Amino acid sequence: MQTLTAGTPAPDFTLPDQNGAPVSLKDFKGKKVLAYFYPKAMTPGCTVQACGLRDSKSELDALNVAVLGISIDPVKRLPKFIERDNLNFTLLSDEDHAVAEQFGVWGEKKFMGKVYDGLHRISFLINEDGVIEHVFNKFKTKDHHEVVLAYLNGNS
Repeated sequence: MQTLTAGTPAPDFTLPDQNGAPVSLKDFKGKKVLAYFYPKAMTPGCTVQACGLRDSKSELDALNVAVLGISIDPVKRLPKFIERDNLNFTLLSDEDHAVAEQFGVWGEKKFMGKVYDGLHRISFLINEDGVIEHVFNKFKTKDHHEVVLAYLNGNS
């Protein structure tokens, strides 16, 4: 697994959102984008992470940052996650994990002695020009939003 690094142009992608509508990275030109990859909607860790971002939305908006949550969940699962947890940002479905592979977040994982391929919980801050500004790969799900805000506010 070769994860993309800061200074690398982000792969342009188009994925279906929670309503099945296509969303492209280029739609956000002029804004920063936090593309955060999470393993599975409505699981405990992913819920805590999503709710932290939900509760930080006004601060992120003020910093000109759009949030895109990307998982391999099918589109039909995403509206349930949004509704259940009152999420206020876009979720994208990468069912075939093609975008995850482009970003280098799809690869070998280990859980309870089993080895399998899966989505790694890594976030990318993409600047207004489509270049990866920062990679967040060391955080706990409960403080992900705090780590992101600290970086954006120059306190990382």
